[in-house]
Amino acid sequence: MPSYTAPVKDLQFVLHEVLKASASDISGYSELEPDFTAAVLEEAGKICSDVLAPLNAVGDKEGCSLENGVVRVPTGFKEAFDQVREGGWTGLDMPEEYGGQNMPYVLGTAVGEMFSASNQAFTMYQGLTHGAASAILAHGTDAQKETFLPKMVSCEWTGTMNLTEPHCGTDLGLMRTKAEPQDDGSFKLSGQKIFISSGEHEMADNIIHLVLAKIPGGPDGIKGVSLFIVPKFMVNEDGSLGARNGVSCGALEEKMGIHGNSTCVMNYDEATGYLLGTEHKGMRAMFTMMNEARIGVGMQGVAQAEAAYQNAVVYAKDRLQGRDVTGVKNPDGPADPLIVHPDVRRMLMDQKSFVEGARAFILWGSSLIDAAHRAGDKDADGLISLMTPVIKGFLTDVGYAMTVEAQQVYGGHGYIEEWGMSQFTRDARIAMIYEGANGVQALDLVGRKLAQDGGKHVMAFFEMVKNFCAEQKDVEGMEAFIEPLKKASKDLQAAGMFFMQNGMKNPNAALAGSTDFMHMMGHVCLGLMWARMARASLDALASSPADAAFYETKLATGRYYMARRLPATALHLARIESGADTVMALSEDQF
Repeated sequence: MPSYTAPVKDLQFVLHEVLKASASDISGYSELEPDFTAAVLEEAGKICSDVLAPLNAVGDKEGCSLENGVVRVPTGFKEAFDQVREGGWTGLDMPEEYGGQNMPYVLGTAVGEMFSASNQAFTMYQGLTHGAASAILAHGTDAQKETFLPKMVSCEWTGTMNLTEPHCGTDLGLMRTKAEPQDDGSFKLSGQKIFISSGEHEMADNIIHLVLAKIPGGPDGIKGVSLFIVPKFMVNEDGSLGARNGVSCGALEEKMGIHGNSTCVMNYDEATGYLLGTEHKGMRAMFTMMNEARIGVGMQGVAQAEAAYQNAVVYAKDRLQGRDVTGVKNPDGPADPLIVHPDVRRMLMDQKSFVEGARAFILWGSSLIDAAHRAGDKDADGLISLMTPVIKGFLTDVGYAMTVEAQQVYGGHGYIEEWGMSQFTRDARIAMIYEGANGVQALDLVGRKLAQDGGKHVMAFFEMVKNFCAEQKDVEGMEAFIEPLKKASKDLQAAGMFFMQNGMKNPNAALAGSTDFMHMMGHVCLGLMWARMARASLDALASSPADAAFYETKLATGRYYMARRLPATALHLARIESGADTVMALSEDQF
């Protein structure tokens, strides 16, 4: 069975030597001293490695079951959920007034990676609750916050987001779920939602559904959508639970992966709901949850790649197959270990260099969220808005590919369920689809985010890369990082210019290259992160640390990424410039 070890040292390196978190003037960051974050991460790591990781295969094998309207979760999930709640992990970065610990989002993200890597299906129960609570925190009335948030922060009550309907996925303007106004100010919701993660289960006393629906008489399409709080059980004035609401699970989806999470068909039969935010502005409120979820899904892609890599590298060192072409490396055995072979090393380094660069990217993005929310930094808010589709789309595309690479290291055993590698691949696959399929993320990046605020934020990103390169140009040891980064950034700017020049006159041809552009930006972001990690490693080595091998390995891994992975930007640029028209030139009959 696969194992998982929390990457505490790597997380500490990014938090303190790359981001220099405790030196930041963002509110709450002064508390993020290395000893404090190490204690938090180590404790989280223990529950992940000792409790959640062993349940990962159990959840995959058993799945969930629907019995008389109640969803039963896999063996051990409820006890583990109680343990997570008791440890206060569900409210780590939520406000103290509602029972949270008010830690910065960046620390919550670091902990979240470990939870997702150890058991993605399990972690979704609390992750979706966090997103729903954030939406209520941002858009709810004082009464709604007081009623729902304390129980949701503690995960005594869990939460969901209800968007998709059988005929309506990305185009939410087509939804049919209705919300009829009532004399007391509430609404009666009727309709069906599908693909609702954590929609029904036995681990919480109540489930608070956030449901998109249309109020009759409102504007057509997406402009007529509103968001509602619909509890599974009604909540009395004294906070106690009342009658069962008109919401039920009609079926469980049979899925490729994340079997331990209950993905439900939810039926609303005149269920009582309460408007969250403003009438017909539901997408504005829902996007508070969706944008947080997109960062979390990007993290899932990295987390599954990390877990798969950890197991692949152990297997490669243990499995004896063939001989090194340059000479025997294991003379006392019948064969050499897999890790001596060049192509196996290539696959492992692809995984390692992606995971570590992506981890830094997500933590940097999380620090931008903290700067925006805790310090009112509008530039940081604009930059993370630009980066959100890249974090979600690029990191899940490549994260999935890295789980496939890890599976490949195992050869035939990677395809056999008892080794557990296929679960990482199957679980990672959903991350490319939900919270906005990755093609939609690419369209959002190219169609909306590049031009946002007159292109201010993408230009600020290019300026950031340019300034960093200028600052490092004379630093010995940084040459292998700065020159590739400068070239890749120029490729990205050229691609951005292509979209500006062709977007209006030939939008279909331009948008056919949107995923390539998203991947270009992702590679440049990881290149920037690796360059920053390289500088931090060189600074550390200058003081002759006891663990010099750690920093030397960081530099070697970063050089691999810059030499082998970052040049992909040139390929993507060529595809954007020369291949877009050929996509749209085909007739429908040619597909």
